[in-house]
Amino acid sequence: MLLLEIASRLCQSTASSILRVVQAGIEPSVGSRSDSYDNALAETINGLSKTELIHRRVPCKTKASLELATLEWVSWFNHHRLLEPIRYIPPAEAEANYFRQLAEKTETPVSI
Repeated sequence: MLLLEIASRLCQSTASSILRVVQAGIEPSVGSRSDSYDNALAETINGLSKTELIHRRVPCKTKASLELATLEWVSWFNHHRLLEPIRYIPPAEAEANYFRQLAEKTETPVSI
């Protein structure tokens, strides 16, 4: 049952990610069956999460503990991990900055 829930969440996440990619004007890389596993980024994240989450920690004893550990890792990955290429700020902060700057550029001055 947990795998079905995770698969459902991944499908929703994949659809949301593809929408963002298309809105950014980038062609999404999906397989012929609409799976994201041919996407190099998805494969990289899957491998990274296995390496950092599963292989470096004590094995999870329950499905709930695995789910909680996964959520904690995703939160750290998006909101706390500092990246050199984006001036040592977390990815979520860089994304927020990008969309704020984009909104500021598209605002048109009101003439009175």
